Amino acid sequence: MPGYVAFESLTVAGTAVGLTAATYAENDVALITVDDAAVRFRLDGTAPTATVGHVLEPGDVLVLDSPDQLTKVRFIRRDGVSATLRVSYGR
Repeated sequence: MPGYVAFESLTVAGTAVGLTAATYAENDVALITVDDAAVRFRLDGTAPTATVGHVLEPGDVLVLDSPDQLTKVRFIRRDGVSATLRVSYGR
């Protein structure tokens, strides 16, 4: 089990966003929960769209387990409502 050492809340709106590099720094894992609305995500560094990408619904949990995933993941809201991601980072 990783030791979690950093946290951020990330708003996901109509433009694809990644995690904040200055916050995850040298961490290897992220535990992400979704609040408010559904999002789509991709892990290949390409921006998802509202209709293309994996779906996360409010309450879902996503675990990223490599620095490559932390760097490449991108999120966008699926519908017209912005979401908030709660992200804990660890080693």
